[in-house]
Amino acid sequence: MNWQNLVYALTQVGHNFGAVVVVAAPLYRLITGQPARERGVLWLTLSGWAVQIASGTLFGLVSLYFYRQLPDIHGIAIVALTVKIVCAITAFVLIAVSLRARDLYTGRRATMVWQTLAVLAIVALTAAAFLRWYS
Repeated sequence: MNWQNLVYALTQVGHNFGAVVVVAAPLYRLITGQPARERGVLWLTLSGWAVQIASGTLFGLVSLYFYRQLPDIHGIAIVALTVKIVCAITAFVLIAVSLRARDLYTGRRATMVWQTLAVLAIVALTAAAFLRWYS
């Protein structure tokens, strides 16, 4: 058995499930418009981004362990990776700020938060396609 491929595949599984959560959770909140479980959906979205960050980091660490170097990416792939990182950090901070608010944002402000989270997720997933193709 090739352990490197197994570790990469398992990391990809986690990364994929994290991607599903970061896109689906904000869209669920926007479509249903039900603020009753808003904190729970925020925590779910935060956990999805945490999985994205952890598994993305693990991709680099697996390469470092098996090849003794980070993946050799350049050009468009570096731009795409940077976009993914910026989206993840921005979403993470936005969710943390929202969760720390005494009362969750309501009305127009809440909608803007969820729309921003959905856009960040979609942009990050789009960048992932470019990262995969150009690396």
